Amino acid sequence: MQLVVGVAIVHGGRVLAARRSYPAESAGRWELPGGKVDRGETPAEGAEREILEELGCRITVTGWLEPEVQIRDGLVLRVATAALSDREPVPRHGEHDAVRWLRADRLDDVDWLPADRPFVEALRKTLGAEN
Repeated sequence: MQLVVGVAIVHGGRVLAARRSYPAESAGRWELPGGKVDRGETPAEGAEREILEELGCRITVTGWLEPEVQIRDGLVLRVATAALSDREPVPRHGEHDAVRWLRADRLDDVDWLPADRPFVEALRKTLGAEN
């Protein structure tokens, strides 16, 4: 089993969504940024590395959302909540072409990738608790 981490970066009562630019079947849809955890990394270390690589900013993992989701054969997605530790996220390396900060009442405004949809209600509660 390969662990994939998504990261719900929470800042100022909002969560960051990132719009995929590829592959074709995902392009234009929104996700919580992240990626595969490398061998020897903890899930939190993988989350922090992936966000630095994809968005050029540092985060601190603060917790984990439920559930764990099987996304493909052998791939399991967990989603971390995280605080922004430095500068604003900016898409790098072409994986994402836009980012957007969403308040709890705007989470349904974007077309989430299927793997991220199970986490929307948990995000709504997390953001509501922050306000």
